[in-house]
Amino acid sequence: MARLCETDGLTDDQTEILKAVRQFVEKEILPVATELEHRDEYPTDIVEGLKELGLFGLMIPEEYGGLGESLLTYALAVEEIARGWMSVSGIINTHFIVAYMLLQHGTEEQKQSYLPRMATGEVRGAFSMSEPGCGSDVAAIKTKAVRGDDGSYEITGQKMWLTNGGSANLVAVLVKTDEGADSVYKNMTTFLVEKEAGFGETAQGVTIPGKIDKMGYKGVDTTEMVFEGHRIAASQVLGGEPGQGFYQMMDGVEVGRVNVAARGCGVANRAFELGVAYAQQRETFGKKIAEHQAVLFRLAEMATKVEAAHQMMVRAARKKDSGARNDLEAGMAKYLASEYCSQVVEDSFRIHGGYGFSKEYEIERLYREAPMLLIGEGTADIQRMIIGRRLLEDYKL
Repeated sequence: MARLCETDGLTDDQTEILKAVRQFVEKEILPVATELEHRDEYPTDIVEGLKELGLFGLMIPEEYGGLGESLLTYALAVEEIARGWMSVSGIINTHFIVAYMLLQHGTEEQKQSYLPRMATGEVRGAFSMSEPGCGSDVAAIKTKAVRGDDGSYEITGQKMWLTNGGSANLVAVLVKTDEGADSVYKNMTTFLVEKEAGFGETAQGVTIPGKIDKMGYKGVDTTEMVFEGHRIAASQVLGGEPGQGFYQMMDGVEVGRVNVAARGCGVANRAFELGVAYAQQRETFGKKIAEHQAVLFRLAEMATKVEAAHQMMVRAARKKDSGARNDLEAGMAKYLASEYCSQVVEDSFRIHGGYGFSKEYEIERLYREAPMLLIGEGTADIQRMIIGRRLLEDYKL
């Protein structure tokens, strides 16, 4: 067994779950990932396999039909899946964040309505904060929900960068609501918007225009979401109380950052595997290139970065599982793992030489996938801001 990315102290259940995921990745994902990615084809059969493994309900409590596992178990499963194909991990990540937000902040009626069906994959989740003009500046969103005389709301605006925007049928959407608070953050509300899977008009006043054509991260559908007078009941406000949306979303993004860190670890680990294998096959100047000191040093640095990112990701997940605040650890893990992933992938690309530029080699796909991790769930600069502010709290003079 490979020495990198081992995790101490796992239970027998965790070990068995991860073994099953690893076998699934080796048999069902790796052999087809590059072909599907080049065609930008949604991995329907893979998703059905993930349902059968119970991964859509991995962290959903048993009382709602899930497996009731920890964030650590989930993150380690994501690491394995991303090693096979990062897009597949994205399909379950947004679903997981919505389930987590429902579990932490939803009313009991909302939990009973959605969580059992989310555990089976019947209901597929997506979440939406960003808009065309705001990026990481969440306070700048313009999509607005106006309350009517009957207590219902009407939503109008445009959202951007929805992973699973087409395939999901439940979207947690952050919008502005005028609650009379003196803070913009207390005038935001999360709505649970139901729609049909697909593109075009998927619900009254809700349009999913189509997939955004991307450099990488293909297969998974990334979309816009346009609201034109979408009418929605007050019972679809997450938690039942308006004005809590920003804090609910930030809680979801915090665990999402652990997930992105796990994805970075998985992609980096795969890039290292490809690089170390190729370096022992390719010969130049009469010997394997792994025997050249320049390549050997590069492999050493790659492996060290893979291991460091994995251990920091594990620490962040365990911190959250303990019930403690983990914004610092999650920010550090996401920042380090995404940066190291980009570096490890590029080093593996360099080891492959001209063949790394060929679509016949898997590293070409990883080279296009890694950049997404630098911006997803908050850019590197946002992570540094979070880390720095938290450090000043802890080390205040």
